Amino acid sequence: MTQTPAGRRSRRATILDVAAAAGVSRQTVTRAMNDMPGIKTETRQRIQELANELGYTPSRFAKGLVQGARTSVGLAIPDLTNPYFPAFASSVVEQATQRGWQVVMDDYGHGGRNGLDAVEHLAPHVDAVIGYLGGYAGQAQAILGRRPLIVLDEEPGSAAGAITFDYRHAAELAIRRLRSAGRRHIAYLDSVRGPEKPAHEKPDAENHADTHVPGMAGSTDLLPHGPGSGDGFVTARGRAFAAVLAESDALDCVAVAVEESASAARTAVRDLLEQQPGIAGIVAFNDLVASGVLKALADAGKRVPEDCLVIGMDGIPLGEQLSPELTTLALDLRDVGRTAVELLDGLLAGSLTAGSAEAHLTLRHRLVVRQSA
Repeated sequence: MTQTPAGRRSRRATILDVAAAAGVSRQTVTRAMNDMPGIKTETRQRIQELANELGYTPSRFAKGLVQGARTSVGLAIPDLTNPYFPAFASSVVEQATQRGWQVVMDDYGHGGRNGLDAVEHLAPHVDAVIGYLGGYAGQAQAILGRRPLIVLDEEPGSAAGAITFDYRHAAELAIRRLRSAGRRHIAYLDSVRGPEKPAHEKPDAENHADTHVPGMAGSTDLLPHGPGSGDGFVTARGRAFAAVLAESDALDCVAVAVEESASAARTAVRDLLEQQPGIAGIVAFNDLVASGVLKALADAGKRVPEDCLVIGMDGIPLGEQLSPELTTLALDLRDVGRTAVELLDGLLAGSLTAGSAEAHLTLRHRLVVRQSA
């Protein structure tokens, strides 16, 4: 892979770059890189040396066509310590295995790496990638070239396929539940991500910390909390929640941005209750954050659901193990993985066209009512 003067990524070397440098045809480069007959040993060695100098790695998809290798799929996961992602990954592996595919996983949520780094790492070894990339769809598809990329939970851009989630529908379910219980003073716990955020999620004049969300009924402040809180922002989930609230009867709602962990949520809600002890309902960014909310309410001597309702999101198995059991906006994580693999299967088989409307699917949450709300 070539580098810009600043050392940042530029386009990857292609087979045409190697052919031009060696003064041979593209077909000759293919023969040399795949150790095929019909080419002199000296020519093969010269081409392979030039390819190494240029940083060219043959597409594994192309090698598979030549050598008959079975399909290999890259799986980019941001954090396997979050119970959501192992459940999703397990489904992908199960569905891929049934098709005779191999799965190569990159858990990139360590050492400051991001989704684009994961795709760069996977690209030389796989025929396609499925992943939660956090906003790098277009750049990642450029790295993969014609090999399909399936992104989840972000706008597809130029990606071959995408699965997004109807967060507005989820917000409507949560708010309807809170209103039916007569809870008017509520809070939304949003997520503050790590220091390297995708550009489309960076704070701006409408969603930066310490601002009111325009059009929101009642009082809606985004209060940053904890490390990195100066970069607080409203996520896609939070924006959907805000939009639905703005169209409903006036509810007094405060949004608090926290690091995406149970411990951070526990600290944030404990502090929030000291300032606003009348909070009677809390919706959390995900079930992991909601588990910290339950701890904080217990610390404050609040009864759930009598004094405060709690609703999480994602529907991971953890929710059933909490006390009280967590009401959640649930996804069928096995269905999410199955849908991603089926979408990729259609793209590889040619029954779906990359970038088409048919290759962009939207899934919905359902409200699973348990003890907490």
